[in-house]
Amino acid sequence: MSSIPPGISRAPNLLMSRTSLASISRTSVGLYRVQQQISTGQRISRPGEDPVAAATLSILDARLERSGQFLRNMEHANAALSALDTALGEASDLVNEAKQIASEQVNSTSSTQERAAQATIVDSLLRQLHTLSNRSGVQGHLFAGSTPGTSPVAEFFGGYQYLGSGSGLVTDIRLGASAPLTIGDGSVIGSTSARVSGFVDLDPSLSVSTRLKDTDGARGLGISTGVIQMRFDSGPDVSIDLSAADTFGDVTDAIDAAIRQYESDNGVTILGPGGVSLSGESISIDVASGTPEPVLTFTDVGAGYTAKDLGLASESTAVAFSASSPTALATGPRITWATALSDLGGLDFGASGPLGAVSVSNAGRTREIDLSGAESLQDIRNLLEGAGLGIRVKINEAGTGIDVVNEISGSRAMALSIVDADGTNPTATRLGIRSFAGQTLASDLNDGRGIRIVHNQTDPTSGLPDPSRDVDFRVAVGDAAGTTINIDLRPQDLTTMDAVLARINAQLDAGAIAAGLPAGTVSASIGPTTNGIVFQRTGTHPAPMALERTNNSNALEDLGLLNLATSSAGSTVTGRDVAAVRVDSLFTALIDLREALASDNTSGIAIAGERLEQFVARAAQERAVVGGYARRIDQELGYEQGRQTVDLTTKSQLLDTDYAEAVTRMSLLQTQLSAGLQATAAASSRTLLDFLG
Repeated sequence: MSSIPPGISRAPNLLMSRTSLASISRTSVGLYRVQQQISTGQRISRPGEDPVAAATLSILDARLERSGQFLRNMEHANAALSALDTALGEASDLVNEAKQIASEQVNSTSSTQERAAQATIVDSLLRQLHTLSNRSGVQGHLFAGSTPGTSPVAEFFGGYQYLGSGSGLVTDIRLGASAPLTIGDGSVIGSTSARVSGFVDLDPSLSVSTRLKDTDGARGLGISTGVIQMRFDSGPDVSIDLSAADTFGDVTDAIDAAIRQYESDNGVTILGPGGVSLSGESISIDVASGTPEPVLTFTDVGAGYTAKDLGLASESTAVAFSASSPTALATGPRITWATALSDLGGLDFGASGPLGAVSVSNAGRTREIDLSGAESLQDIRNLLEGAGLGIRVKINEAGTGIDVVNEISGSRAMALSIVDADGTNPTATRLGIRSFAGQTLASDLNDGRGIRIVHNQTDPTSGLPDPSRDVDFRVAVGDAAGTTINIDLRPQDLTTMDAVLARINAQLDAGAIAAGLPAGTVSASIGPTTNGIVFQRTGTHPAPMALERTNNSNALEDLGLLNLATSSAGSTVTGRDVAAVRVDSLFTALIDLREALASDNTSGIAIAGERLEQFVARAAQERAVVGGYARRIDQELGYEQGRQTVDLTTKSQLLDTDYAEAVTRMSLLQTQLSAGLQATAAASSRTLLDFLG
């Protein structure tokens, strides 16, 4: 009987088969993975295969997504800036061409026919500018500001109306930095900056509907809402929650309710018949009288500022409410379109009565607009803008008054002028929107040229100061003695029209008295219903009054008083409106040049040329700004593309398959699998009988 040799290893068939199957399965899985890597080109198909690489890849993917969006922004901005640069370049060429025409035609040797022909060329330049101003790019209309979907410039009764709004669209180019996509109001082409600036503080009062956000607050920092504390004499503190308050009506209601509850809980009387109300710009609390006089105080809770912002408390001044001191600190309300006219102390309805009518002229048209039915500032805005004169009404930045903005670029005859329609009810003056008033700055006259005077002139022989050469114009009274009064304006007089008229009238009175005439024989003032200076003479005299220019001074012309005839009685001279408001745009400058050329006006051509010279510089400056942004975007594109390349390289190293290594590994796994199958087959073919002798 044979036996199994003790040196031969033996194992159960089941264990051997399972061990072989596991080895083959591992090899098959490895082969499957390497085949998948080769077919997909990706080394990792699931995060679990390489958690560290997968986490890094997720970060890289997010960075690459942001980078892709940033590059798209940059490419879009680059295209937009390229279109802007091209348009501004064409505008610059157009301005230079117009400036060249003005320089050539200002020469006295140019004939009327030559200037008329050049006026036709300038008119064609205007049409080119109109087309250019409405040009579109990838961002919409280039010069439409924040409304690129609509054409920014339209023809309006012979002028050009700018319809865009806002400063323009921008795109992010890096954290905290942006680049313009469109150009808006204030550019060389589009501008509505010309305005009649309101010179009256309308002095709004608080009302129950006044919103907290529409006031400056007692500290000048707005009003923050929160919890405040109230104390009556030496009693306990009571909290009042104002965190949900939106209007001053909410505030007064909450304070009134808290005080009433305190009275009920503590059996005391705090409020008088007036209760908690509003007075002017402040909260008012009617505290009942007593002996000694009871005091109501408010404080903030913790680091809050609600009581101080409402004027109920102060860091520097004690605020205690009593029967003799019922008013809090002023909160500085600002006007809004919803502000009722009855809440505007500056209109003084008690002394001046209701509003009347204003006369508005713009774009060569005049409308008399009745404001007597207006109840709020929104009503006034609707009435003025609804007149169809190309004007826009705005609240000024300080929130104290309204401005009227001219949107029409046109000739001097098309300028904006606002005057009182009724001398007994000066509505435009009360609203602060009269274009020529005592508060008008002298520097704003004549399209910003102001009043040009002669000053500090010297005698050409002695070289010494000669006061007679400082006289700007002369007033011939027209009396039997042939009295003339010299008017010498000084630089310190050229602040406001009130100051200018005060200087003129002082010299008129002094000259009349020196000639034996009563003071006030001749006086100068702004006409009640006309935007011009009116010289008025009293008494009966044989000759008409006359104004004469002296020493080649431009003062009489700049005041609108040159070459004017007196009234039929010879006692009144009414000046022209030199304070009319025009848009300072390239359209206006070209229209001025065209009109001056067509009328053979050498002085007008020179003035238009000076304005065009300014636009040459402005166009160059705007183009330089656009070019600077374009260069920066090119740099950012280069930097971002470099960063994107590094991230893509890193991602490729982590994710992409190394084909040489994968093919080698697949060949080894195939050999391993073949060997494993052969070994398993050989081992599986043996039985116990193979070991029996």
